[in-house]
Amino acid sequence: MRIEVVYALPQRQERVLLDLEPGSTVLDAIQASGLLQRSPEIKLGRAGVWGQPVSPDARLRDLDRVEIYRPLTADPKEIRRKRAARARK
Repeated sequence: MRIEVVYALPQRQERVLLDLEPGSTVLDAIQASGLLQRSPEIKLGRAGVWGQPVSPDARLRDLDRVEIYRPLTADPKEIRRKRAARARK
């Protein structure tokens, strides 16, 4: 199976193309990509396939794109509250 694993940072994007055995999981792809060694800040468990959140044990299909998600730096609800308060003034 041909799988792409991506991890985006504000300054750069890491993209790794892999050939994996059928039946491989999201975790298998992340580990095989080598991104965990190059980016120790990655927290396993927050990943998706084509924009849909999935668990690390989700099975992959040929041509899937595994996306490793970073933690949020700000609470989206709080940002909307502040924006609404500024708009009222």
